Amino acid sequence: MPDAPLRAGFGARLTDAVSRRGPLCVGIDPHPSLLHAWQLGESPQALERFAMTVVEALADRVALLKPQSAFFEVYGSAGVAVLEKVIAESQQAGALVLLDVKRGDIGSTMTAYAMAYLDERAPLAVDAITVSPYLGYGSLAPAIGMAEQNGRGVFVLARTSNPEGVGLQQAVHGSGDTVGQYIVDSAAETNLGKEPMGHVGVVAGATIPAGELDFSDLNGPILAPGLGAQGATVRDLKAVFGRALPHVLPTTSRDVLRHGPEVKSLRDTHARLADEIGHQLND
Repeated sequence: MPDAPLRAGFGARLTDAVSRRGPLCVGIDPHPSLLHAWQLGESPQALERFAMTVVEALADRVALLKPQSAFFEVYGSAGVAVLEKVIAESQQAGALVLLDVKRGDIGSTMTAYAMAYLDERAPLAVDAITVSPYLGYGSLAPAIGMAEQNGRGVFVLARTSNPEGVGLQQAVHGSGDTVGQYIVDSAAETNLGKEPMGHVGVVAGATIPAGELDFSDLNGPILAPGLGAQGATVRDLKAVFGRALPHVLPTTSRDVLRHGPEVKSLRDTHARLADEIGHQLND
């Protein structure tokens, strides 16, 4: 018999965090252009100052922070050390951490990825990760299983906001649905019967056409990138996601981060956007 989780399920923890702090997810993307805009340059020290400023500004007020792993990995072990610090201090301040790593593999390799991010003993253990299903949804079983066992979550790429994804994600799957819909339906099957919702979310861009995907049976969170710099507006959320809107986590990075490096400016921008989203959800 498997051991009981050390914490409540991810669906319950996320629901609680969103109820207290709102649904807006802010990315921590130390892109070179942002580092230069903050007049920091490119170095591990600049990376740390940038990332920890965002943590200081927002980790005590957002439900979910989403570091983009690649922008840390590019600095090697020094960058990964900064990422560990970001994770630890964000969680200490009460934010859930969704690490954007988009991992996808098979067998023992997928198990190793799951252990790297979802195991209790891992230095990079986070509350949830993004995963890629394009070796088959079933290939994600080690991550999905370990996440459930440890009260963590996964967000599966279903219909992303980048234009290059359209041809693949709108292609017809063997099930007769589009690939994107198949991913949503597979996640829904995993989440079936979970309260208040399951631990498997999907990634679906706020820029996709309204009604393209049916989320009615998902019973899980929807990470919605594309807000701001990629063209989606807060008003678009209701049109794209309809009745699934209460489960949507609108996501932005540059539209908040470009207002640094002052902590107050980052907080004011977050508050303004969070209020706008709140009004749209309650309209």
